[in-house]
Parts: sequence; structure tokens; C-alpha cells
Amino acid sequence: MKLNWLTKSTILLASVKLFGAAVTVQDVVVYGGTAAGVTAAVQAARMGKKVALVAPEKHVGGISVEGLGGSDIDNHDFRNSMAVGGLALEFYTRVGQKYGKQKPVWQFEPHVAEAVFEDMLEQAHVPVFRGRRLKEPLSASVVWGEGKKLAAIVTESGEVFEGRQFIDASIEGDLLFAAGVETVIGREPNSKYGETKNGIRGQNEYRQFPVRVDPYKVPGVASSGLIATIQDEALGVPGSGDERVQGYCFRLCLTRRPENRLAISKPAHYDPAQYEIYRRYAAAGGHLFAPQENVPNGKTDLGSWHDLSANLYGMNFEYPGGSYAVRAQVYQQHLEFTWGLLYFLAHDAGLPERVRAAWRDWGLCKDEFTDNGGWPRQIYVRDARRMVSDYVLTEAHTRRLNAPRVEDAVAVAYWPPDMHHVRRIVKDGAAYNEGFVFGGKDWGPFSIPYRALTPRRSEATNLLAASCPSSSHVAYGAIRLEWTFLALGQAAGAAAGLAEGDVQDVSYPKLREVLVRAGAVVSVQGVTGLMGR
Repeated sequence: MKLNWLTKSTILLASVKLFGAAVTVQDVVVYGGTAAGVTAAVQAARMGKKVALVAPEKHVGGISVEGLGGSDIDNHDFRNSMAVGGLALEFYTRVGQKYGKQKPVWQFEPHVAEAVFEDMLEQAHVPVFRGRRLKEPLSASVVWGEGKKLAAIVTESGEVFEGRQFIDASIEGDLLFAAGVETVIGREPNSKYGETKNGIRGQNEYRQFPVRVDPYKVPGVASSGLIATIQDEALGVPGSGDERVQGYCFRLCLTRRPENRLAISKPAHYDPAQYEIYRRYAAAGGHLFAPQENVPNGKTDLGSWHDLSANLYGMNFEYPGGSYAVRAQVYQQHLEFTWGLLYFLAHDAGLPERVRAAWRDWGLCKDEFTDNGGWPRQIYVRDARRMVSDYVLTEAHTRRLNAPRVEDAVAVAYWPPDMHHVRRIVKDGAAYNEGFVFGGKDWGPFSIPYRALTPRRSEATNLLAASCPSSSHVAYGAIRLEWTFLALGQAAGAAAGLAEGDVQDVSYPKLREVLVRAGAVVSVQGVTGLMGR
């Protein structure tokens, strides 16, 4: 006898109850406590759906609650706030209200962002299941119903979340991968999609060392080995693909206000040799990065986008497809390195006094990340897995001129392709950063189609990708802004709320109507001022 989806779900519920597992039944199950996860859950709930937000994290909101307080809205001379609408604009407006302003505020403290996200979820009556990671191996975390419909997901604790529609709002794309949806990690070759900015970069000038830094333990002696942070590998063939991903870092929230400052102590396993490249860089005349107050109440959003900062280029490639244990190791490696770096910059006698003075008075914040000693609980995972579906966003979409016209637009990306270096190697006998692409004059804002959020029908019919849409390395570099994730989450939540069958069959006119009614900016067409497009 052929069983329909409802019958299979009933059998599933009966079997898990028999073994004592907790079962939560929803219309929409959102996996991932990112900014996209919040807006996906809130949008679906506001449409009257019963929603569960299943978060691997204990704190929801993604990197915005883990130190990224600079939104890159109306920044770098990009007047891109006109592309921010819907729940994204609501978020920033609520942030402004927390600071006593009746307008959007684009720079904010982590705990303020978290409070706003919590308010939005509470007011939408969305239950949040925190610290629930998919069961490992990931393939064992998905229960299938009829055909290519997910019936439920299972967490490490054995809890079962049954739903009619599912949304992967994780940066890592874990639910997509668990469901067997095609994903990719790293850089495609330029030849794959007819691109020019993908793959190994033959020449990198952006964020490149302006001074010559000797890479060898014994200067000038290649046989002595390489100093820390430099990988022993050849450049490779320009334009060819690899599995490297953008460097990760912490978005550090620091302060120099004594009443709120936690001093940077000397780490237990401090090894100053790990930071030799910083000494040599400074000695050669390079200008090391330094903190500055750029979010409210005397705090920093100290990211790493410089030629030499806290990005650990080439030391994160195991993270995207790694087990939870591997990811924890990558986090710990970044924590220990960054902690030591902050201490080094303030105290090492091999640095110029002006460098030490610039860092000496800064420390972690007593009122941020209070459950983790003032350190963010997540590193900034700039990219991990990306979905590959029937429609792939590529470099062509990011171009200012002759970009493909999108007929099913649900959000706007208003940022240039922005891919940080992926590794640090030796080139012509000196330290060399490889991989950064940013800016230029050939890019423009572009519409993100609904088709880029849906997997192939042959893979899954009730699963959407909110934060790792179908896109190349280059295109994802223009999408990966938090406010864009907020918009994509809302689009995925609206689609899940509308879906009565396969997500691939959601009526685009109805989806657009829901989003426009909610104030979302769905397309560059007809939006005044979007760089002439």
C-alpha cells in the first residue's frame, strides 16, 4: 500500500513517541539562528503559520549579535539604504528606537541587536529552540516523507521537528547538505560560469602588502621554513578553482572606557613567534591596523579586511564541511591566535611604540558576550557551503551593464563582489596575500531571484535556502551582507507561508504581493537611484 505524506508523518510520530523522543509539529521549521533565520520565522508567523526556529546557537541573530555592528549600509560611499526595506528596515528602525531615535540606526552594539531580534521573535510568538544542532552524521538528521518532501529533522538530543515546509537559514548550509541538495565549497574555475573574478587570482593588488615582508624563519633562507600564517604552496594556475574560502575572523567589540573594560591578559599558551610577520611588517614600514570607536558607547566593530590583521588566511578551509568537532577546533584556533595578537600588539618590544600605544588602552567589554568572557561566541564565517540549483547567480548578475534580467526577484543585493583573501603564500620571495576581490567600476546592484532560493525539484520540494542561495563564489561575495540576509530570510519565510505544495510551484505574483505589502524592496527595476539600473 502506498502511503501518503500525512500517513508517513503519523507513523514517524508514533515511532519517535514510542522511543521517548520529543516531537514538535509545525507548519514551518526554520533551521539556523542567523539574521535570515529570524526574519524567515517572523515573516511566516505573521502570515499565521505555526513556526519553530531551531537554532544551533544559544544566541540568535547571527554575526550581528556577535560583533558586526557596522551594517555597511550607506558606507564606502554606497548610498544603498534605498535597497533596505521590509523586516530589514524594521530591524534597523527598532535598533534606532533602542537608542532613543525614531529612525533607522546602521551602527549598533551586539547586545542591542540581540535585544531587537528577541523582541521581534517574541512579538511574533515564535518559539526558539536554542542549542539544537542537527544530528551527526548530517545524513541521519533528515526524515523523508512522500517523494522528495522532508517530514522532519532530528537534533543531537533526539528531538524531532516535524513540518510541512523547511528553511535552511544556516551559513553553513547544513540542512541542505543533510537533505542531499547539491552544495559547493570554495571557488569555481572562471570557465564554469564564464566569469573573470573567480578562482585563483593571478595578480592581487587590493589589500596587498605595500611593503616587502620576508617569509622565512631565517630571513633570506628558504630552507629554514616559513614563519607563522604563511602556507607552503604554489600560487597555482590563475582562474582555476579550489576549495579555499574567505578568511574568517572575530568582529571584536572593544572599548577603552575604564568602567567597562576587561583588560587583555597574557594568554596561557602565548607564543610571540606566532606574530613574527607583524614585527617584520612594521619594521618594513607597514602601518598595522588599530581600533577606533565606530559603534555607540565608545565601542568598536573591529573587523579584519586589511592586508595584515586578524584574518587567518588559509587556516579555515576545514570548517565549512567539517564536523562540529572540527568547527570547534577552528573556532578555538582563531580565539587563541586573536587573543595572543591583541596582547602582542599592546606589549611586544619588537613593535614601534606608536603601535603599542594605539592598542594599550583597549580591552574587551564587560557588558558584551557576558557568558563567554567578553569574546564573541562565533567567528565571522564569511562563506561556507552554497547551494547549486537550476538557477545560479554569477558574476554576470553583479555587472553594472548588461546584467541578466530577473523576472522573479525577491530581494536586492547592493554591494560589490567582496571576497577576502583565501590564503597567504610566498611569491617572488615575499609574503603574498591571494584571493581578494572588491569594488571596481563594473558592478551594480542586482535582483536576487526566487529560483536561487529553491533547490532542484529532484532533490527537495519543501526546502528553501535563505542564507546560502544558489550562487557562485563571486556572486555570493556581493550577497553576503547581513541586511541582504534579512531580506532573503523574509522572502523565504513568505514563500514557505504561501506554499501549499512544492516550493518550486509558489506563485511568484502572490509572493511578490506579500513582500511588497510588507515593505520589502524586491527588485532593482523601478527603484530610483540604484546606480542607474
